Amino acid sequence: MKPVVVMTQTSEIQSDLVTIIHKPFIDIKPLEFDLRLLKDNYDWLIFSSKNAVKYFLPYLYLVNYKKIAVVGVKTAQYCRELKIPVDLIPQDYSQEGLISEFQKYNQNILIPSSKQARPLLKETLARNNDVVKIDLYEPVPHYQHINEVKSLIFNQEIDALTFSSSSSVRYYFNEDPIPKFDHYFAIGKQTANTIHSYNQPVIVADKQTLEALIDKVVESRD
Repeated sequence: MKPVVVMTQTSEIQSDLVTIIHKPFIDIKPLEFDLRLLKDNYDWLIFSSKNAVKYFLPYLYLVNYKKIAVVGVKTAQYCRELKIPVDLIPQDYSQEGLISEFQKYNQNILIPSSKQARPLLKETLARNNDVVKIDLYEPVPHYQHINEVKSLIFNQEIDALTFSSSSSVRYYFNEDPIPKFDHYFAIGKQTANTIHSYNQPVIVADKQTLEALIDKVVESRD
């Protein structure tokens, strides 16, 4: 019998290896920002997520930029679907991966992203470049889905619960009750560290992709 896996990210995924229950733990709230920031000329436009591309798309034509860098293959695929050329995709799909490959200096950089995005990318690149970050949106908890998933766990109806962001982890563990469960999976080390901060066990995917996350669930059951 296929394992039943809850996927909590906003984007959907299909797999023949597992039975997926898609319950996003995050809703997206668009934010207003200073449109005058779009009038400058930028050497690089950096997207750290598919949502960043989605919510910045209406403003893309207003910006003068030379190149685009993205964090993650899914973000790159989404850009290509929209006919947006991508110039840099790090092999390690993380902020750290992009930082290690982005050996640029004295560049004007625009980063439209979540209000709750980790500051590492902006702060590190700002040491040698002029960086502007736009808070495009902020994640808010989807409490109905969170409570539904906890009920599934209490009723022993699922085999694995996956997390793709630290925000979704916090929303889940900050809301009582917390069921006893030993099958948490994280897409990357940063998300795993957040789960560890709640003294919970977690298994980390080998690569920061949803496919690798599912593979790790299947592998853990062999």
